Amino acid sequence: MPSSAPTTPQPPEHAPQSADRRILLWIVAVGFFMQTLDATIVNTALPAMAASLGESPLRMQSVIVAYSLTMAMLIPASGWLADRFGTRKVFLFAIAVFSLGSLACALSRHVNELVAARVLQGLGGALLLPVGRLAVLRTFPRGEFLEAMSFVAIPGLIGPLLGPTLGGWLVQSASWHWVFLINLPVGLLGLVAASRFMPDLRPPRVDGFDLGGYMLLAFGMVAISLSIEAAGVVGRAGAAALGISGLVALVVYWLHAVRHERPLYSPQLFRVRTLSVGLLGNLFCRLGSGAMPFLIPVSLQLLLQYSPLHAGLMMLPAALAGMAVKRIAAPLIRRHGYRNTLVTNTVVLGLLMASFALRQPDWPLAWQVLQLAAFGAVNSLQFTAMNTITLKDLDGASASSGNGLLSMVQMLAMSLGVAVAGAVLSEWSQAYGGAEVPGAVLHAFQSTFLTVGFITVASAAVFWQLPKEARTPPREGPEVSGQG
Repeated sequence: MPSSAPTTPQPPEHAPQSADRRILLWIVAVGFFMQTLDATIVNTALPAMAASLGESPLRMQSVIVAYSLTMAMLIPASGWLADRFGTRKVFLFAIAVFSLGSLACALSRHVNELVAARVLQGLGGALLLPVGRLAVLRTFPRGEFLEAMSFVAIPGLIGPLLGPTLGGWLVQSASWHWVFLINLPVGLLGLVAASRFMPDLRPPRVDGFDLGGYMLLAFGMVAISLSIEAAGVVGRAGAAALGISGLVALVVYWLHAVRHERPLYSPQLFRVRTLSVGLLGNLFCRLGSGAMPFLIPVSLQLLLQYSPLHAGLMMLPAALAGMAVKRIAAPLIRRHGYRNTLVTNTVVLGLLMASFALRQPDWPLAWQVLQLAAFGAVNSLQFTAMNTITLKDLDGASASSGNGLLSMVQMLAMSLGVAVAGAVLSEWSQAYGGAEVPGAVLHAFQSTFLTVGFITVASAAVFWQLPKEARTPPREGPEVSGQG
Protein backbone atom coordinates (compact mmCIF):
# COMPACT_ATOMS: atom_id res chain seq x y z
CA MET A 1 0.00 0.00 0.00
CA PRO A 2 1.23 3.53 -0.61
CA SER A 3 2.49 5.61 2.22
CA SER A 4 0.34 8.54 1.08
CA ALA A 5 -2.37 8.12 3.70
CA PRO A 6 -1.31 6.66 7.04
CA THR A 7 -4.19 5.86 9.34
CA THR A 8 -2.65 5.60 12.82
CA PRO A 9 -3.68 8.58 14.97
CA GLN A 10 -1.03 10.15 17.16
CA PRO A 11 -1.32 9.19 20.83
CA PRO A 12 -3.44 11.74 22.71
CA GLU A 13 -0.63 12.52 25.19
CA HIS A 14 1.40 14.05 22.34
CA ALA A 15 -1.51 16.05 20.95
CA PRO A 16 -1.63 19.85 21.21
CA GLN A 17 -3.82 21.54 23.80
CA SER A 18 -7.53 21.94 23.07
CA ALA A 19 -7.26 25.64 22.08
CA ASP A 20 -4.34 24.91 19.75
CA ARG A 21 -6.25 22.05 18.17
CA ARG A 22 -9.15 24.36 17.36
CA ILE A 23 -6.75 26.78 15.69
CA LEU A 24 -5.24 23.85 13.78
CA LEU A 25 -8.70 23.07 12.39
CA TRP A 26 -9.07 26.65 11.20
CA ILE A 27 -5.65 26.55 9.53
CA VAL A 28 -6.45 23.33 7.66
CA ALA A 29 -9.93 24.58 6.77
CA VAL A 30 -8.56 27.84 5.33
CA GLY A 31 -5.96 25.88 3.35
CA PHE A 32 -8.71 23.68 1.92
CA PHE A 33 -10.73 26.79 1.10
CA MET A 34 -7.80 28.32 -0.81
CA GLN A 35 -7.34 25.09 -2.77
CA THR A 36 -10.99 24.69 -3.77
CA LEU A 37 -11.51 28.41 -4.40
CA ASP A 38 -8.68 28.52 -6.94
CA ALA A 39 -10.11 25.52 -8.76
CA THR A 40 -13.18 27.62 -9.72
CA ILE A 41 -12.38 31.33 -9.29
CA VAL A 42 -10.45 31.41 -12.58
CA ASN A 43 -13.34 30.20 -14.75
CA THR A 44 -15.25 33.49 -14.99
CA ALA A 45 -12.00 35.44 -15.48
CA LEU A 46 -10.84 33.53 -18.58
CA PRO A 47 -12.29 35.92 -21.23
CA ALA A 48 -10.72 38.93 -19.45
CA MET A 49 -7.39 37.11 -19.18
CA ALA A 50 -7.54 36.22 -22.87
CA ALA A 51 -8.18 39.85 -23.87
CA SER A 52 -5.32 41.09 -21.67
CA LEU A 53 -2.83 38.46 -22.86
CA GLY A 54 -3.78 38.66 -26.55
CA GLU A 55 -5.15 35.11 -26.73
CA SER A 56 -8.44 33.64 -27.93
CA PRO A 57 -10.82 32.88 -25.03
CA LEU A 58 -11.51 29.54 -26.71
CA ARG A 59 -7.88 28.53 -26.09
CA MET A 60 -7.56 29.41 -22.41
CA GLN A 61 -8.32 25.94 -21.02
CA SER A 62 -4.59 25.35 -20.39
CA VAL A 63 -4.82 27.73 -17.42
CA ILE A 64 -7.26 25.33 -15.70
CA VAL A 65 -5.66 22.11 -16.93
CA ALA A 66 -2.21 23.07 -15.60
CA TYR A 67 -3.54 23.54 -12.06
CA SER A 68 -5.68 20.40 -11.76
CA LEU A 69 -3.20 18.14 -13.58
CA THR A 70 -0.35 19.26 -11.31
CA MET A 71 -2.49 18.51 -8.28
CA ALA A 72 -3.34 15.05 -9.61
CA MET A 73 0.36 14.40 -10.19
CA LEU A 74 1.49 15.34 -6.68
CA ILE A 75 -1.32 13.82 -4.58
CA PRO A 76 0.25 10.29 -4.58
CA ALA A 77 3.46 11.66 -3.02
CA SER A 78 1.83 13.96 -0.44
CA GLY A 79 1.57 11.46 2.41
CA TRP A 80 5.15 10.22 2.04
CA LEU A 81 6.48 13.79 1.95
CA ALA A 82 4.62 14.59 5.18
CA ASP A 83 6.00 11.44 6.82
CA ARG A 84 9.54 12.12 5.63
CA PHE A 85 9.81 15.84 6.41
CA GLY A 86 7.05 16.37 8.98
CA THR A 87 3.61 17.91 8.65
CA ARG A 88 4.66 21.43 9.70
CA LYS A 89 7.51 21.80 7.21
CA VAL A 90 5.50 20.38 4.31
CA PHE A 91 2.41 22.47 5.13
CA LEU A 92 4.49 25.65 5.39
CA PHE A 93 6.19 24.75 2.13
CA ALA A 94 2.77 24.19 0.50
CA ILE A 95 1.45 27.60 1.59
CA ALA A 96 4.63 29.36 0.49
CA VAL A 97 4.70 27.71 -2.94
CA PHE A 98 0.96 28.30 -3.43
CA SER A 99 1.38 31.99 -2.57
CA LEU A 100 4.43 32.40 -4.81
CA GLY A 101 2.54 30.69 -7.62
CA SER A 102 -0.37 33.09 -7.10
CA LEU A 103 1.98 36.09 -7.32
CA ALA A 104 3.60 34.66 -10.46
CA CYS A 105 0.14 34.21 -12.02
CA ALA A 106 -0.71 37.87 -11.39
CA LEU A 107 2.61 39.02 -12.89
CA SER A 108 2.29 36.88 -16.04
CA ARG A 109 2.50 38.74 -19.36
CA HIS A 110 1.90 35.80 -21.71
CA VAL A 111 -0.28 32.69 -21.63
CA ASN A 112 2.74 30.40 -21.38
CA GLU A 113 3.97 32.31 -18.32
CA LEU A 114 0.52 32.04 -16.76
CA VAL A 115 0.36 28.28 -17.39
CA ALA A 116 3.81 27.81 -15.83
CA ALA A 117 2.75 29.87 -12.80
CA ARG A 118 -0.41 27.75 -12.44
CA VAL A 119 1.80 24.65 -12.32
CA LEU A 120 3.71 26.24 -9.42
CA GLN A 121 0.43 27.13 -7.73
CA GLY A 122 -0.82 23.57 -8.19
CA LEU A 123 2.34 22.18 -6.56
CA GLY A 124 1.43 24.01 -3.37
CA GLY A 125 -2.30 23.43 -3.64
CA ALA A 126 -1.88 19.66 -4.00
CA LEU A 127 -0.30 19.42 -0.53
CA LEU A 128 -2.66 21.68 1.43
CA LEU A 129 -5.55 19.29 2.03
CA PRO A 130 -3.77 15.88 2.24
CA VAL A 131 -1.11 17.13 4.67
CA GLY A 132 -3.61 19.15 6.69
CA ARG A 133 -5.97 16.18 6.87
CA LEU A 134 -3.08 13.98 8.03
CA ALA A 135 -2.22 16.48 10.80
CA VAL A 136 -5.84 16.43 11.97
CA LEU A 137 -5.93 12.63 11.85
CA ARG A 138 -2.83 12.33 14.04
CA THR A 139 -3.79 15.11 16.45
CA PHE A 140 -7.43 14.39 17.30
CA PRO A 141 -8.58 11.31 19.22
CA ARG A 142 -10.50 8.80 17.13
CA GLY A 143 -13.80 9.76 18.77
CA GLU A 144 -13.41 13.40 17.70
CA PHE A 145 -11.98 12.85 14.23
CA LEU A 146 -15.27 12.69 12.31
CA GLU A 147 -16.48 15.95 13.83
CA ALA A 148 -13.12 17.59 13.15
CA MET A 149 -13.07 16.53 9.50
CA SER A 150 -16.69 17.66 9.05
CA PHE A 151 -15.59 21.13 10.15
CA VAL A 152 -12.63 21.07 7.74
CA ALA A 153 -14.88 19.90 4.87
CA ILE A 154 -17.20 22.94 5.06
CA PRO A 155 -14.83 25.24 3.10
CA GLY A 156 -14.73 22.55 0.40
CA LEU A 157 -18.39 23.37 -0.21
CA ILE A 158 -18.06 27.14 0.21
CA GLY A 159 -15.03 27.53 -2.09
CA PRO A 160 -16.73 26.33 -5.30
CA LEU A 161 -19.87 28.24 -4.26
CA LEU A 162 -18.06 31.59 -3.98
CA GLY A 163 -15.37 31.03 -6.62
CA PRO A 164 -17.15 31.98 -9.86
CA THR A 165 -18.98 34.95 -8.32
CA LEU A 166 -15.92 36.26 -6.50
CA GLY A 167 -13.84 35.86 -9.66
CA GLY A 168 -16.38 37.77 -11.72
CA TRP A 169 -16.62 40.56 -9.14
CA LEU A 170 -12.83 40.96 -8.93
CA VAL A 171 -12.49 41.08 -12.72
CA GLN A 172 -15.26 43.65 -13.04
CA SER A 173 -14.27 45.79 -10.04
CA ALA A 174 -10.49 45.69 -10.49
CA SER A 175 -8.75 43.33 -12.94
CA TRP A 176 -8.20 39.63 -13.47
CA HIS A 177 -4.86 39.89 -11.62
CA TRP A 178 -6.75 40.15 -8.32
CA VAL A 179 -8.14 36.66 -8.82
CA PHE A 180 -4.63 35.55 -7.80
CA LEU A 181 -3.46 38.47 -5.64
CA ILE A 182 -6.29 37.81 -3.18
CA ASN A 183 -4.38 34.70 -2.07
CA LEU A 184 -1.34 36.65 -0.83
CA PRO A 185 -2.69 38.10 2.45
CA VAL A 186 -4.39 34.78 3.24
CA GLY A 187 -1.16 32.93 2.50
CA LEU A 188 0.86 35.30 4.74
CA LEU A 189 -1.54 34.80 7.65
CA GLY A 190 -1.46 31.04 7.01
CA LEU A 191 2.35 30.98 7.20
CA VAL A 192 2.34 32.82 10.55
CA ALA A 193 -0.41 30.66 12.02
CA ALA A 194 0.95 27.33 10.72
CA SER A 195 4.45 28.05 12.03
CA ARG A 196 2.93 28.54 15.49
CA PHE A 197 0.11 26.01 15.68
CA MET A 198 0.75 23.27 13.09
CA PRO A 199 2.22 20.25 14.93
CA ASP A 200 5.37 18.73 13.44
CA LEU A 201 4.20 15.13 13.23
CA ARG A 202 6.02 12.23 11.66
CA PRO A 203 6.13 8.48 12.29
CA PRO A 204 9.20 6.92 13.95
CA ARG A 205 9.97 4.97 10.78
CA VAL A 206 9.26 5.98 7.19
CA ASP A 207 8.90 3.29 4.53
CA GLY A 208 10.66 3.69 1.22
CA PHE A 209 8.88 5.54 -1.54
CA ASP A 210 8.06 3.80 -4.82
CA LEU A 211 9.81 6.44 -6.93
CA GLY A 212 9.86 4.31 -10.08
CA GLY A 213 6.14 3.65 -9.88
CA TYR A 214 5.45 7.31 -9.13
CA MET A 215 7.42 8.48 -12.18
CA LEU A 216 5.57 6.03 -14.44
CA LEU A 217 2.19 7.07 -13.09
CA ALA A 218 2.95 10.79 -13.25
CA PHE A 219 4.32 10.57 -16.79
CA GLY A 220 1.30 8.57 -17.92
CA MET A 221 -1.16 11.14 -16.56
CA VAL A 222 0.73 14.12 -17.99
CA ALA A 223 1.32 12.54 -21.41
CA ILE A 224 -2.33 11.54 -21.90
CA SER A 225 -3.58 14.95 -20.81
CA LEU A 226 -1.09 16.79 -23.02
CA SER A 227 -1.97 14.59 -26.00
CA ILE A 228 -5.45 16.10 -25.83
CA GLU A 229 -4.44 19.60 -24.75
CA ALA A 230 -1.52 20.16 -27.15
CA ALA A 231 -2.94 18.56 -30.30
CA GLY A 232 -3.16 21.95 -32.01
CA VAL A 233 0.51 22.65 -31.24
CA VAL A 234 2.26 19.33 -31.88
CA GLY A 235 -0.16 18.12 -34.56
CA ARG A 236 -2.20 14.95 -34.68
CA ALA A 237 0.88 12.71 -35.04
CA GLY A 238 2.58 14.30 -32.04
CA ALA A 239 -0.62 14.06 -29.99
CA ALA A 240 -1.01 10.39 -30.89
CA ALA A 241 2.61 9.72 -29.90
CA LEU A 242 2.08 11.44 -26.55
CA GLY A 243 -1.14 9.56 -25.91
CA ILE A 244 0.36 6.17 -26.75
CA SER A 245 3.43 6.92 -24.60
CA GLY A 246 1.15 7.75 -21.69
CA LEU A 247 -0.84 4.53 -22.08
CA VAL A 248 2.40 2.52 -22.28
CA ALA A 249 3.62 4.16 -19.06
CA LEU A 250 0.40 3.21 -17.26
CA VAL A 251 0.65 -0.41 -18.47
CA VAL A 252 4.28 -0.58 -17.36
CA TYR A 253 3.25 0.86 -13.98
CA TRP A 254 0.73 -1.95 -13.58
CA LEU A 255 3.39 -4.56 -14.37
CA HIS A 256 5.76 -2.79 -11.96
CA ALA A 257 3.17 -2.69 -9.16
CA VAL A 258 2.41 -6.42 -9.47
CA ARG A 259 5.98 -7.36 -8.54
CA HIS A 260 6.90 -4.44 -6.24
CA GLU A 261 6.86 -5.13 -2.50
CA ARG A 262 5.35 -1.74 -1.61
CA PRO A 263 3.80 -0.25 -4.75
CA LEU A 264 2.32 3.21 -4.84
CA TYR A 265 -1.13 1.69 -5.38
CA SER A 266 -1.43 -2.05 -5.02
CA PRO A 267 -3.19 -4.00 -7.80
CA GLN A 268 -4.88 -5.93 -4.97
CA LEU A 269 -7.16 -2.91 -4.51
CA PHE A 270 -8.79 -3.57 -7.86
CA ARG A 271 -10.07 -6.94 -6.73
CA VAL A 272 -12.81 -4.94 -4.98
CA ARG A 273 -15.41 -4.64 -7.74
CA THR A 274 -17.09 -1.51 -6.38
CA LEU A 275 -13.73 0.28 -6.24
CA SER A 276 -12.79 -0.67 -9.81
CA VAL A 277 -16.16 0.33 -11.24
CA GLY A 278 -16.31 3.47 -9.09
CA LEU A 279 -12.88 4.68 -10.22
CA LEU A 280 -13.62 4.06 -13.90
CA GLY A 281 -17.02 5.70 -13.55
CA ASN A 282 -15.47 8.71 -11.81
CA LEU A 283 -12.90 9.05 -14.59
CA PHE A 284 -15.27 8.89 -17.56
CA CYS A 285 -18.30 10.63 -16.05
CA ARG A 286 -16.18 13.50 -14.74
CA LEU A 287 -14.95 14.22 -18.27
CA GLY A 288 -18.30 15.90 -18.79
CA SER A 289 -18.70 17.25 -15.25
CA GLY A 290 -15.19 18.73 -15.37
CA ALA A 291 -15.90 20.42 -18.70
CA MET A 292 -19.03 22.28 -17.60
CA PRO A 293 -17.48 24.75 -15.09
CA PHE A 294 -15.20 25.84 -17.94
CA LEU A 295 -17.82 25.91 -20.70
CA ILE A 296 -20.72 27.60 -18.91
CA PRO A 297 -19.10 30.87 -17.67
CA VAL A 298 -17.18 31.36 -20.91
CA SER A 299 -20.27 30.73 -23.07
CA LEU A 300 -22.36 33.13 -20.97
CA GLN A 301 -19.86 35.92 -21.59
CA LEU A 302 -19.12 35.19 -25.26
CA LEU A 303 -22.62 34.24 -26.44
CA LEU A 304 -24.99 36.09 -24.12
CA GLN A 305 -22.69 39.08 -23.51
CA TYR A 306 -22.91 38.70 -19.74
CA SER A 307 -20.48 40.65 -17.58
CA PRO A 308 -17.97 38.57 -15.56
CA LEU A 309 -19.94 39.27 -12.36
CA HIS A 310 -23.26 38.32 -13.99
CA ALA A 311 -21.72 35.12 -15.34
CA GLY A 312 -20.37 34.27 -11.88
CA LEU A 313 -23.74 34.92 -10.24
CA MET A 314 -25.38 32.60 -12.75
CA MET A 315 -23.33 29.72 -11.29
CA LEU A 316 -24.94 30.18 -7.86
CA PRO A 317 -28.17 28.27 -8.66
CA ALA A 318 -26.13 25.19 -9.60
CA ALA A 319 -24.02 25.38 -6.42
CA LEU A 320 -26.98 26.01 -4.09
CA ALA A 321 -29.05 23.22 -5.65
CA GLY A 322 -26.06 20.91 -5.34
CA MET A 323 -25.77 21.58 -1.61
CA ALA A 324 -29.51 21.16 -1.07
CA VAL A 325 -29.75 17.78 -2.79
CA LYS A 326 -27.11 16.18 -0.54
CA ARG A 327 -29.75 15.69 2.15
CA ILE A 328 -31.75 13.30 0.00
CA ALA A 329 -28.82 11.44 -1.57
CA ALA A 330 -28.43 8.67 1.04
CA PRO A 331 -32.18 7.86 1.32
CA LEU A 332 -32.47 7.79 -2.49
CA ILE A 333 -29.52 5.40 -2.86
CA ARG A 334 -30.78 3.28 0.03
CA ARG A 335 -34.12 2.86 -1.70
CA HIS A 336 -33.01 2.26 -5.29
CA GLY A 337 -29.48 0.92 -4.88
CA TYR A 338 -26.25 2.29 -6.30
CA ARG A 339 -26.51 0.72 -9.73
CA ASN A 340 -30.01 1.95 -10.57
CA THR A 341 -29.33 5.38 -9.07
CA LEU A 342 -26.05 5.90 -10.90
CA VAL A 343 -27.15 4.54 -14.26
CA THR A 344 -30.32 6.65 -14.28
CA ASN A 345 -28.67 9.75 -12.84
CA THR A 346 -25.75 9.57 -15.28
CA VAL A 347 -28.12 9.48 -18.26
CA VAL A 348 -30.13 12.41 -16.87
CA LEU A 349 -26.91 14.33 -16.19
CA GLY A 350 -25.70 13.81 -19.77
CA LEU A 351 -29.04 14.94 -21.18
CA LEU A 352 -28.94 18.08 -19.02
CA MET A 353 -25.45 18.85 -20.32
CA ALA A 354 -26.68 18.41 -23.86
CA SER A 355 -29.65 20.70 -23.11
CA PHE A 356 -27.25 23.66 -22.86
CA ALA A 357 -27.00 23.40 -26.65
CA LEU A 358 -30.59 24.71 -26.78
CA ARG A 359 -29.58 28.05 -25.29
CA GLN A 360 -30.10 31.11 -27.44
CA PRO A 361 -29.21 34.76 -26.76
CA ASP A 362 -32.91 35.52 -26.20
CA TRP A 363 -33.54 32.73 -23.67
CA PRO A 364 -35.56 33.94 -20.64
CA LEU A 365 -33.56 34.31 -17.43
CA ALA A 366 -35.96 32.06 -15.51
CA TRP A 367 -35.29 29.14 -17.87
CA GLN A 368 -31.54 29.62 -17.54
CA VAL A 369 -31.72 29.60 -13.73
CA LEU A 370 -33.95 26.51 -13.74
CA GLN A 371 -31.61 24.69 -16.12
CA LEU A 372 -28.53 25.51 -14.01
CA ALA A 373 -30.27 24.48 -10.77
CA ALA A 374 -31.34 21.15 -12.29
CA PHE A 375 -27.80 20.52 -13.52
CA GLY A 376 -26.31 21.39 -10.13
CA ALA A 377 -28.67 19.08 -8.25
CA VAL A 378 -28.16 16.08 -10.54
CA ASN A 379 -24.39 16.67 -10.70
CA SER A 380 -24.14 16.79 -6.89
CA LEU A 381 -26.08 13.54 -6.52
CA GLN A 382 -23.75 11.98 -9.06
CA PHE A 383 -20.64 12.97 -7.10
CA THR A 384 -22.07 11.70 -3.81
CA ALA A 385 -23.06 8.33 -5.25
CA MET A 386 -19.83 7.86 -7.23
CA ASN A 387 -17.57 8.68 -4.30
CA THR A 388 -19.35 6.54 -1.72
CA ILE A 389 -19.65 3.44 -3.94
CA THR A 390 -15.93 3.67 -4.71
CA LEU A 391 -14.87 3.48 -1.05
CA LYS A 392 -17.75 1.71 0.70
CA ASP A 393 -16.25 -1.80 0.62
CA LEU A 394 -12.75 -0.82 1.76
CA ASP A 395 -11.40 -0.81 5.31
CA GLY A 396 -8.16 -0.19 7.18
CA ALA A 397 -5.11 0.54 5.07
CA SER A 398 -7.01 -0.24 1.87
CA ALA A 399 -9.50 2.55 2.67
CA SER A 400 -6.70 5.11 3.00
CA SER A 401 -5.02 3.89 -0.18
CA GLY A 402 -8.33 3.85 -2.06
CA ASN A 403 -9.17 7.37 -0.90
CA GLY A 404 -5.82 8.65 -2.15
CA LEU A 405 -6.35 6.91 -5.47
CA LEU A 406 -9.86 8.36 -5.75
CA SER A 407 -8.56 11.89 -5.06
CA MET A 408 -5.95 11.47 -7.80
CA VAL A 409 -8.53 10.17 -10.30
CA GLN A 410 -10.87 13.06 -9.49
CA MET A 411 -8.22 15.70 -10.19
CA LEU A 412 -7.03 13.87 -13.31
CA ALA A 413 -10.60 13.67 -14.61
CA MET A 414 -11.10 17.41 -14.00
CA SER A 415 -7.95 18.10 -16.00
CA LEU A 416 -8.95 15.75 -18.82
CA GLY A 417 -12.50 17.15 -18.86
CA VAL A 418 -11.32 20.71 -19.45
CA ALA A 419 -8.71 19.51 -21.98
CA VAL A 420 -11.36 17.54 -23.88
CA ALA A 421 -13.79 20.48 -23.79
CA GLY A 422 -11.12 22.85 -25.11
CA ALA A 423 -10.05 20.46 -27.87
CA VAL A 424 -13.63 19.70 -28.94
CA LEU A 425 -14.57 23.40 -28.86
CA SER A 426 -11.56 24.26 -31.02
CA GLU A 427 -12.34 21.51 -33.53
CA TRP A 428 -16.00 22.52 -33.83
CA SER A 429 -15.04 26.18 -34.16
CA GLN A 430 -12.76 25.35 -37.10
CA ALA A 431 -15.42 23.11 -38.62
CA TYR A 432 -17.88 26.02 -38.61
CA GLY A 433 -15.37 28.37 -40.23
CA GLY A 434 -13.67 30.06 -37.26
CA ALA A 435 -14.58 32.99 -35.01
CA GLU A 436 -14.76 35.41 -37.95
CA VAL A 437 -17.80 33.58 -39.41
CA PRO A 438 -21.11 34.89 -37.94
CA GLY A 439 -22.70 32.30 -35.68
CA ALA A 440 -19.68 29.98 -35.72
CA VAL A 441 -18.88 30.42 -32.02
CA LEU A 442 -22.52 29.79 -31.06
CA HIS A 443 -22.67 26.61 -33.14
CA ALA A 444 -19.29 25.49 -31.78
CA PHE A 445 -20.49 25.80 -28.19
CA GLN A 446 -23.77 24.04 -29.01
CA SER A 447 -21.94 21.12 -30.61
CA THR A 448 -19.49 20.95 -27.69
CA PHE A 449 -22.32 20.74 -25.14
CA LEU A 450 -23.87 17.93 -27.20
CA THR A 451 -20.52 16.13 -27.35
CA VAL A 452 -19.79 16.22 -23.60
CA GLY A 453 -23.40 15.24 -22.93
CA PHE A 454 -23.02 12.20 -25.18
CA ILE A 455 -19.77 11.20 -23.44
CA THR A 456 -21.51 11.40 -20.06
CA VAL A 457 -24.52 9.35 -21.19
CA ALA A 458 -22.15 6.70 -22.57
CA SER A 459 -20.36 6.48 -19.19
CA ALA A 460 -23.59 5.11 -17.67
CA ALA A 461 -22.55 1.74 -19.12
CA VAL A 462 -19.68 1.65 -16.62
CA PHE A 463 -22.03 1.91 -13.63
CA TRP A 464 -24.20 -0.89 -15.05
CA GLN A 465 -21.33 -3.21 -14.03
CA LEU A 466 -21.98 -2.55 -10.33
CA PRO A 467 -23.42 -5.37 -8.21
CA LYS A 468 -27.18 -5.04 -8.22
CA GLU A 469 -27.37 -5.53 -4.45
CA ALA A 470 -25.00 -2.66 -3.56
CA ARG A 471 -26.91 -0.21 -1.38
CA THR A 472 -26.27 2.45 1.22
CA PRO A 473 -26.41 0.96 4.72
CA PRO A 474 -28.44 2.80 7.37
CA ARG A 475 -26.78 5.98 8.66
CA GLU A 476 -24.08 6.01 6.00
CA GLY A 477 -22.69 9.51 5.78
CA PRO A 478 -22.20 11.71 2.76
CA GLU A 479 -19.23 11.71 0.47
CA VAL A 480 -16.00 10.34 1.84
CA SER A 481 -13.68 12.30 -0.35
CA GLY A 482 -12.94 15.95 0.10
CA GLN A 483 -13.41 16.70 -3.58
CA GLY A 484 -16.97 17.28 -4.68
